[in-house]
Amino acid sequence: MLFKDKIQLSYLALMRQKLRSVLTIVALGIGIASVVIILSAGSGLESMIVGELDIYNPNALNIEVRIPGKGETGSATGMVSGITITTLKNSDTKEIEKHSNIDSTYDYVTGQEVIKYGGENKTVILFGYGANAVKVEKMEFLEGRFYDNSEEDSLSQVLVLGYAVKEDLFGEDTAVGKNVYMRGKSYKVVGVMAERGASFGFDYDSIVYIPTRTLQKRLLGTDYVMGIMGRVIDISRIDQTKEDVEYLLRDRHDITDPDKDDFQVTTMDEIRGMLETIVGGITLLLVALVCISLLVGGVGITNIMYVTVAERTFEIGLRKAVGAKSKDIMWQFLFEAMILTFTGGVVGTILGILISYGVYLGAVAYGLNWSFSVSLFSIILAIGFSTFVGLFFGIYPARKASNLDPITALRKE
Repeated sequence: MLFKDKIQLSYLALMRQKLRSVLTIVALGIGIASVVIILSAGSGLESMIVGELDIYNPNALNIEVRIPGKGETGSATGMVSGITITTLKNSDTKEIEKHSNIDSTYDYVTGQEVIKYGGENKTVILFGYGANAVKVEKMEFLEGRFYDNSEEDSLSQVLVLGYAVKEDLFGEDTAVGKNVYMRGKSYKVVGVMAERGASFGFDYDSIVYIPTRTLQKRLLGTDYVMGIMGRVIDISRIDQTKEDVEYLLRDRHDITDPDKDDFQVTTMDEIRGMLETIVGGITLLLVALVCISLLVGGVGITNIMYVTVAERTFEIGLRKAVGAKSKDIMWQFLFEAMILTFTGGVVGTILGILISYGVYLGAVAYGLNWSFSVSLFSIILAIGFSTFVGLFFGIYPARKASNLDPITALRKE
């Protein structure tokens, strides 16, 4: 029997059980669509992470407060744990900037205040950033400028508004040169950031930048910082510079055991690698879980093919009685299983691509730096795996059909 004849016979046999075939294809298609969506989402999330880190120069160093002995960084973790690390100071920033391979540093703190202009009140997140932030980060301005070092050193009451804050308070009017109010004190607007959008659920257009020391002394009443950013001159020496900064801070904080560090120094490459590893691990785990569900679906294919063999026992006996070979019978049933799973793979891939594109449109509308990507590898993986499921789980029922004794099979009718 020719190959095309086997395919045609298998197709006609499936068409005699249209509802069963359609339900099987839909079930497998949903599983395959999940694989495509997860792979696409993983790629989109990775591109978003890389895009967000691109606002920093690749030669940037990040120093964060750390809970000693726990390896946890960041103020959010500290607040959840009921711990506030107050050992990182503005003076540390100045000492770090003295390193021969570092030309700019800035420290940062955060706060929250109600900002007023005219009859409008708006609660905003304050980012206390040092003036050198404009050198370390890639900042774009809609109007005006960033504050300078002299304004920071003199505790000047100046602000740079996020795009959404400016729109809410000033509308179409220019904001630069105007005064807004916090706690009854006036603050001069010197700049407005270009529209940036959201990242990881945080809206960067709704923040207000203020000199670090101004926020510390005039609003928070603190003398410590959450972190420090520095720009390395020679990126080929960044690892050595990182070690030098660690030794410097241990000496200044009287730390002899590195496990008791109250800070953590990381490069942009390390942060990017860590985040990409996390995203890759989560994506791999989710794909593995979906593949397990597809294997469970493969057991369903085996069950369906068993039922099909039982229903067509007489047909099998008749075909063998008129000269059909056992291998022809086996391949027909294998082809039936593979046609079902291949079709399910194609349908699922198309469905997954459409849903992934919908996710992309939604993410972009929300302001996320998301990319739409469905690689050829993921398409081949999805369709190939689904076809393999049909081949693997269809073998036993197909062999059972091919081994039926024709006389016994004919008596079945």
